[in-house]
Amino acid sequence: MNFKALHQQNQPLLLANVWDVPGGLAAEAAGYRALGTSSAAISAMLGYADGEGLAFDELFYIVSRIKSAVTVPLSVDVEAGYGDTAAEISSNIQRLTDAGIVGINIEDSRVHKGNRTLDDDRQFARRLAAVRKACPDVFINVRTDAFLLNRENALEETLLRGRLYAASGADGLFVPCLREQRDIVALARGVALPLNIMAVPELADFNLLAQWGVRRVSMGNALHAAAQIGIKQLLNAVQSHHSFLDLFSDENHRFCTV
Repeated sequence: MNFKALHQQNQPLLLANVWDVPGGLAAEAAGYRALGTSSAAISAMLGYADGEGLAFDELFYIVSRIKSAVTVPLSVDVEAGYGDTAAEISSNIQRLTDAGIVGINIEDSRVHKGNRTLDDDRQFARRLAAVRKACPDVFINVRTDAFLLNRENALEETLLRGRLYAASGADGLFVPCLREQRDIVALARGVALPLNIMAVPELADFNLLAQWGVRRVSMGNALHAAAQIGIKQLLNAVQSHHSFLDLFSDENHRFCTV
């Protein structure tokens, strides 16, 4: 089943968002049928702020290494595309597809001096249409950020933007920070694109999300954040216990390596 078809199943496509090769291999071994990257996680790993703080060449190197190690489809978070023009963005996406990447997430907001603001919807749609024409084979999952930015009329604005992006060549609609049934159902029914939502606290289980019309569920930075908590807990345990026993509590991890 190709990547696009994975968005047309009875149950939502569950995407593991990874940031390195070990994570990609672990997700594939756990049975995930597709992977995505997390821009926030990769940026944090390399010491950058999210919002295109790292260079595209750095992103490309990381995702190329992940792709070389896994066999399942990989979609890449390219934030706003790492370019000011459709030609620049398309060139970046083409590099990714040449490396075997099957999908991208691209967002209709940008970060400037630490502040995220929405792009003009029609300007973004024109850029999207040009990218679609230049990159006909890649799955374009458009992230729209009215809910993320707590806009006053977030649902109405997301419906308008979603319909505009669908007409401009998007393959999917990603709406971070959705959690309420009313909003999810309205978007699933009101925009003719597979709806992608993200892990947030109090989110309904996957069976309910399927009933509400969700077609893709991703993790964003949640997996990376949870992993960092685990690492900090282990480091604190070694420090406080004056022993490495906590590092070797797993029977499968009783070996010596450098």
